[in-house]
This record gives sequence, structure tokens and C-alpha cells, in this order.
Amino acid sequence: MAIKSDKWIRRQANENKMIEPFSEKQVRDGVISYGLSSYGYDLRVSDEFKIFTNVNSAIIDPKNFDERSFVSVQAPSVIVPPNSFALAKSIEYFRIPRDVLTICVGKSTYARCGIIVNVTPFEPEWEGFVTLEISNTTPLPAKIYANEGLCQILFFQSDEACEVSYGDRKGKYQHQQGIVLPKL
Repeated sequence: MAIKSDKWIRRQANENKMIEPFSEKQVRDGVISYGLSSYGYDLRVSDEFKIFTNVNSAIIDPKNFDERSFVSVQAPSVIVPPNSFALAKSIEYFRIPRDVLTICVGKSTYARCGIIVNVTPFEPEWEGFVTLEISNTTPLPAKIYANEGLCQILFFQSDEACEVSYGDRKGKYQHQQGIVLPKL
């Protein structure tokens, strides 16, 4: 299994619509960078967020998720409270090839501010907008900017296609359109 280069990512995006919309180069001027890098793709966070709140005294239960656990926000930026958590959606739509697994890792600009993006795999033949998990690990409020880079996607291609893909299993997060809450 090898990590894939910018040439491979560009080819897959252009020929197979692996990433839409696709930024052919890394955009950096005045923004937290996004777009194609040497061995990855920095995705952008949209302006849709769900900020966790304890105002309703809900309990976080992944088997019985209470939507009163968060507040929905649509804005050019959002404040994640201290020691709190938010969900967001990517601008880009992904279509992962059958012989590829990706890993989503945080960007150092946010990490240096105590903002962590959960390391998440995109499995073979998974497709959809990415639901992003953002943690503010600091005792201070943290600002997240919409339409700018939030995390980097690394692509690993196997020497053979998997026997059963996420698409074959009809995975519960297949074809995500918005911010998707935990499913059982």
C-alpha cells in the first residue's frame, strides 16, 4: 500500500470525479490553506455547523443520539466553546475508489491552536460529503472559518481491490449530503 501523489489525486479528481469541486493547487493567500498538496488534499469546511451545548442537559449517547445536544449554525465562521465539540460538513464531495483507503488528519494551523480534527478513514467505495468532527481542547473559545481548509486527506492505494467495499456493505454513512449524526 502506497501513499498517492498530487499527480494521481489530480488525475482521479479530473477523470473519475473523486473530489468535487476540486482545487488543482493549494490556495494559501489570506486563508487557511486548501486544495491539492504534494501527497494529499486539504478539504474545506462549509458554513454549516452543529455546536454541542449542555443547555438542554442532554446526554451524549451514540446509540440514542438526542438532537437537543447541539445548536445548528450557518455562518462564515463559528465559535466552538472551550473544551467543546462541533460537527461540520465538507464543501467537497468524495468518491473513493475500490482499492483506496483515505485517512483524514488535522492541519497544523488549527492543531497549534488546540483545535483537533478527528482522524477518520474514508473506506473503499465510500461516497458523500464528509461530516467533520472538531474538538476545541483549550480552555478558550476557538474560531473556525468556513470556506477554508480544515483537514488533509491522505490517499493510500492497495496492491489489490478489497473483497467487500463500504459500498458493497451499503454502509450507514454512504451518500451523506449534510451533517450526519451518529447512527446505529
